[in-house]
Amino acid sequence: MTQQYGDFQLEIYRAGTKGHLPRYPVDFHTLEHRAAEMLPEWIPSYVAGGCGNEYTQRANIAAFEKWGLIPRMFNGKYERDLSIDLFGMHLPTPLFTVPIGVIGICAQDFHGDLHVARAAARTGVPVVQSTLSTDPMELLGPALGNTPGFFQLYTPKDRDLALSLIHRAEAAGYQALVVTLDTWVTGWRPRDLNRANFPQLRGYCLANYFTDENFLRRLAAKPEDDVSAAAAEWASQFGYSLSWEDLQWIREATSLPVVLKGINHPDDVRKAIDLGADCIYCSNHGGRQANGGLPALETLPDVVAAADGTPVLFDSGVRSGTDVVKALALGATAVGIGRSYAYALALGGEDGVVHHIRSILAEADLLMAIDGYPTIADLRSEGAIRRVH
Repeated sequence: MTQQYGDFQLEIYRAGTKGHLPRYPVDFHTLEHRAAEMLPEWIPSYVAGGCGNEYTQRANIAAFEKWGLIPRMFNGKYERDLSIDLFGMHLPTPLFTVPIGVIGICAQDFHGDLHVARAAARTGVPVVQSTLSTDPMELLGPALGNTPGFFQLYTPKDRDLALSLIHRAEAAGYQALVVTLDTWVTGWRPRDLNRANFPQLRGYCLANYFTDENFLRRLAAKPEDDVSAAAAEWASQFGYSLSWEDLQWIREATSLPVVLKGINHPDDVRKAIDLGADCIYCSNHGGRQANGGLPALETLPDVVAAADGTPVLFDSGVRSGTDVVKALALGATAVGIGRSYAYALALGGEDGVVHHIRSILAEADLLMAIDGYPTIADLRSEGAIRRVH
C-alpha cells in the first residue's frame, strides 16, 4: 500500500480535538507573513523580491489560475500513487525543493541548508542543493540519508574551480548535476538595490568556496581572516556565461545525469538533448532573474513536447499542492517548491520544512483523490487539465 499523504489532515484534525492547533501554517500567505516577523527584514525581502517591477513573478503565480482541472468520477479507487521514476531512481513523490542561494540564512541559526537536508531525509523529498550554502556540501550530502540530492552549479569562470565543485559534489553523494543557465549575471532587483543588499558580497552562503582548495589558493589570507577579500574573489569568479560548446566539457566532467536549468524554448530543449543533457529544467528562476517574460507554466507544455520523453523538472510560481498537480498534468516529471519552504524554514527549521512538505503533498494527494485521478499517469492520459477561457 502506498502512503496516502492526504491523511496528514486527519492528524491535524485529531490533534485539534485535544486542543492542539498546528504549530505551523499550512498555506503560503500565512507562512510568508509570519516568516517576515521572524527574520531580519533584509532576509525575507531578498527571498520575496523579483526582477524589475516583478511582473514576471506575479505572472508565474497568476498563470496557474488560467488552467483548470476536470473532475472524473466513478473510478472506484481509494488509494493514490504519487511516485515517479527519475534518473533510474523510484521516488515516492514528484516533489523537490529548488536551489535557493540564501536558504542557509533563512534559518534562525543560519544553518538552513542543513535543516533542509534533514527534512529531506525525513520526507523522502529530494533537495536541489545550491552552490551557495552556509555549510559545505561534504556536510550536507550525508545529512540527506537515503533521500537523493542533486547539486546545482553556478558555473564559475575558472574551469578548474568548476571541475573541483563538480567532483566534490560527486564525492558527497549527490546524484545529479543541475547547471543553472540564467544567472551568469544578477538581474535588476529593486528591492535588493534599494537596500544595497547582496548577502554573498558580505560573505554569506559561500561555504563551498571557502572550503575549496582551488579557491583558497587564490586568497592571500584565510576567508575568516579577511571575509571582504574572499567575497571579492568569489565575485570575480562568479558569472560565467555558458555557450553550447561548454556542455561538452560539463558532460565529460561527470558521470552524473546533467540537468539544464532555465530552458524554456523548444528549440533549446531539442539542442540540449542532442548535446547530451539528461534532463530539462523548465524555470524562469521564479521571476527573480529576468522580467517581462512569459510565465514558466505557459512554456511548460511546449518544453515537454520537445523533450519527447526526456524528463522535465519544473518550478516558478508554485505556491500550493494544487499548483503541483496542475504542473504535473501539463507534463512535468517533478515539481519544485521554492519561496514557500524558505518561509517554513524561517518559522520552524527542520520541523517547519517537514510540516510544509507534508502540507503540499497532502493537498496534492487529496485533490487527485477527489477529482478522480489515482496516479500521475491518469492526470495526463485522461486530459485532466484545460485552459480557462
